[in-house]
Amino acid sequence: MSTDKKKTSALYEKAGISPPEMTSNEAIENIQLFRKHQPSSEELVKGILSGNITELSRAITLVESTQVAHLTKANEVINACLPYANKSVRIGITGVPGVGKSTFIEAFGKHLTGLGKRVAVLAVDPSSTISHGSILGDKTRMEELVKDKNAFIRPSASGETLGGVARKTRETITLCEAAGFDTILIETVGVGQSETAVHSMVDFFLLLKISGAGDELQGIKRGIMEMADAIVINKADGDNIKKANLAKVEFHRALHLFPAKKSGWTAVATTCSSITGDGIANVWEMIVEYLALTQSNNYFLEKRKEQNQYWMMETIIEELKINFYTHPEIISLLENNKKAVANDEISPFAAAQIVLKAYFKK
Repeated sequence: MSTDKKKTSALYEKAGISPPEMTSNEAIENIQLFRKHQPSSEELVKGILSGNITELSRAITLVESTQVAHLTKANEVINACLPYANKSVRIGITGVPGVGKSTFIEAFGKHLTGLGKRVAVLAVDPSSTISHGSILGDKTRMEELVKDKNAFIRPSASGETLGGVARKTRETITLCEAAGFDTILIETVGVGQSETAVHSMVDFFLLLKISGAGDELQGIKRGIMEMADAIVINKADGDNIKKANLAKVEFHRALHLFPAKKSGWTAVATTCSSITGDGIANVWEMIVEYLALTQSNNYFLEKRKEQNQYWMMETIIEELKINFYTHPEIISLLENNKKAVANDEISPFAAAQIVLKAYFKK
């Protein structure tokens, strides 16, 4: 084959870039040392307080680790960051899959950074990231927000228990606040008990809905409706505007059927479009109004204090459960009693007492 024919052939391979000369042993050793270097807790804290995103990410990874050595170091970092935390507004955002949470958060986040805010987006999902994929997909779906220098998006590590995931998210909030993020958006997948966990760590709880899904009222759990400080009907654009406005009226009426909130705030329903941006500014104005009210009547501060105490108790319960179910002798005793209960040889309550007595004697 001639040279010209070779160049037009699909099999023709262009000359590539010449490979670099072999890296010296000294350079290789430097690279290995860099990779092995783990910053101390003091270095992590210094980086976080200076707004270094790399150090913030490293610290969050430390918090998410289940290794005992990492837990000790993570606690050192958290405690050092606490005096610089609690200077943000924490907003929980929930809604069933398909309601447009990621699109809303991106539009809302871009609006906030446009106002000069520094926004951190976290996610809570106790289920498997493999089967749901909602958390790991957030960073790719929020293409504009992820490029914003005033925004930080962190997929939360999932775990077997909601308590463990929620604890990590609570501590991640502290780290983000210490790094200078003044607005924390916490997303929950909108199924199971994750909404309760998010509600117990935020200042404002927002429920996203869409109209025309056939579940304007009957498909919503009463508990979530009671927790919501606002209901936002998303995708209110194009031919859907009329339906969205009708849904807003229905939700507004339903919200007034619930008991008055301790905060003194009356929950409201509104509409927005994450695509056109209509109504996004109104959502933030509504939150600002809520903050002004709850800060003036001291509810904001009291709620934060209650949440801190609540998560202390939840952490104790979580640690006791882990210690109980991983104790070698208890594992064996538990299996034997489970078989006895299954065969009606002993009552469930009597079996439980046997196992608990054995545990507390250890």
